Amino acid sequence: MTPIRALIVDDEPLARRGIRQLLEAYPAVTVVGECRDGREAARALAAERPDLLFLDVEMPGLDGLALIRVRGTEAMPLIVFVTAHQQYAVPAFEAQALDYLVKPLSAARFRATMQRLFERMRSRRTAERIAVPTADGTLLLDAGEITRIEAEGDHALIHAGRVRHRVRHSLAALEARLGREFARVHRSAIVRLDLVREVRTDGAGETTLVLRDGTVLRVSRRRAGTVRTRLAGR
Repeated sequence: MTPIRALIVDDEPLARRGIRQLLEAYPAVTVVGECRDGREAARALAAERPDLLFLDVEMPGLDGLALIRVRGTEAMPLIVFVTAHQQYAVPAFEAQALDYLVKPLSAARFRATMQRLFERMRSRRTAERIAVPTADGTLLLDAGEITRIEAEGDHALIHAGRVRHRVRHSLAALEARLGREFARVHRSAIVRLDLVREVRTDGAGETTLVLRDGTVLRVSRRRAGTVRTRLAGR
């Protein structure tokens, strides 16, 4: 199975450690970070692009449910809520959570959650296609065919080689579906990282990417550090 990247968000160190220990039984899962609250989590989600999020509800500052409202459900990875409180189950599943675990965690209940996770990941990764309307019907576009995506009003313009497809999807929704081979480089652009040939920085500190086909894309200052890190890690 393709490695699954997990982020743990809980304000209690013991709770974070407990989830880590339970995950040791699943070598397919790599913990890419731990966060103490929703604000730290928002930064980690943008930088790490995890597949899975273990998320507490009640935390100081930005809590778990508020984090989802801020980012939007469509931009979130699979979520497993881990909380000491039963009363958040309904809003959790309204947020399309994979599961809802109540502390203290039992190994048997955790195993059931992980089985559910693996089934969901298998189905998600075999069905990672984007439906594109055409004059003759619908084209199912594989993620591997996509080179970059640009925002165009309330639509997105998907570049697949020399062909462009206009779809009614937000960039946040497309970014969440495309996986770590892609990165949001600007509010209005997503690019496939293995197609980046050169990274340039001018005297004013502006960063641009040059793709293999010669396309030049500007990287926003806010995203420049994350994009460089992602490229260096390839």
